[in-house]
Amino acid sequence: MELYSLQVFLTVATEKSFSRAAEKLMRTQPAVSLGVQRLEKELGDKLIDRTGKDLILTDAGRTVLDYARRFQSLQQELDNALAELRDNSAGRLIIGANESTSLYLLRHIERYRELHPKVKVQVRRSLSSKIPNELLDGNLELGVISYDPGDERLKSKVIYTDALAFVVSPKHRLARRKTVSITDLGAETFIAHNVVSPYREVVLREFQAHKVPLQMPVEMPTIETIRKMVQNDQGVAFVPRMCVEQEIEQKTLYEVKVKELHVERKIRLVYPTRRALSHAAKAFLEVVG
Repeated sequence: MELYSLQVFLTVATEKSFSRAAEKLMRTQPAVSLGVQRLEKELGDKLIDRTGKDLILTDAGRTVLDYARRFQSLQQELDNALAELRDNSAGRLIIGANESTSLYLLRHIERYRELHPKVKVQVRRSLSSKIPNELLDGNLELGVISYDPGDERLKSKVIYTDALAFVVSPKHRLARRKTVSITDLGAETFIAHNVVSPYREVVLREFQAHKVPLQMPVEMPTIETIRKMVQNDQGVAFVPRMCVEQEIEQKTLYEVKVKELHVERKIRLVYPTRRALSHAAKAFLEVVG
């Protein structure tokens, strides 16, 4: 069996389209179709159900897809290993992180680049909820998330402990207060982050437990947009403290402690338990300590 045939099938299954796969592989669509047919003939099983309009994998197709991903991961490991042998620790390190957790990587990456300047570091923006599966599928080697994945196939280590900060603009009525009670916040307009997270759930539960209304008429996709809206006095927000440390220091935002709410945010570096890590990844684990 040729690895190229598996790569063709993997691309078709991932793109869910023969035409998009052909474009990505820089081949004609008939050549891609023929490659999949040859693989099916060699394996003695249909991998794709062609009776419907959509591209649907058969049971055999899903099994082959799983192994094709593993072969791709092994090939990447081989390429990295050979690069390291040729150029003394050269290689590539791919880390998955979302918008806010990538901030916790900065000082570690700076230190890592000092020690291993030949390694190409790529931080790939990913949804936090999808990073565990991307690690298991071999699309990432390391990931950074703010929750325990609870999966024995993954190892995790805490690299930073942060907290959620309640922030308001300098013009806000609470800006000069050091602390407030959760009951003082029932009339506030909250700018919410429209990404599901365990910390959002904690805030919702606390407001419900204290029978305080939590008004969230505006939801934004990034911490950056939330921060700017709060600075413009369009509302208040709970955000990771590290994301607003500079603004708090410069007094363009004010942090006010909420007596009933102290939510720790543990940032974890996550990696597969059973798959061997590249030299580049092992070196990064040593840097984070």
